[in-house]
Amino acid sequence: MARVCELSGKRPVTGNNVSHAKNRTKRRFLPNLCNVTLMSEKLERSFKFRVSAYALRSVDHAGGLDAFLAKAKDGNLSPSALRVKKELAKAEA
Repeated sequence: MARVCELSGKRPVTGNNVSHAKNRTKRRFLPNLCNVTLMSEKLERSFKFRVSAYALRSVDHAGGLDAFLAKAKDGNLSPSALRVKKELAKAEA
C-alpha cells in the first residue's frame, strides 16, 4: 500500500540524519497517515480514506468533507476521492 494521503497528496520525502559529528545518512520522512471514515452531508453516507493528520485538520477547517472536496485540486486527490467529488457535483446539479 502506497504511503500517500488520498486528500492532500502528501507522500514520503527524503532527507538526511545528521549526527553530532555531521555525518549524513539518507532517511525518509513519512506522512502521518490515519485510516478515517468521513461523512458526506449532501450524499448522506460515509467514505473511508487513508488521510494525513494535516489533511484531516484541513477538512475540519473547511467545514467538512463536502466543502473540502469542492475546493480541492483534482491533481492532489486519489481516484476514490475524485469519484466522491464527482458524485457531490452531480448531487448538487
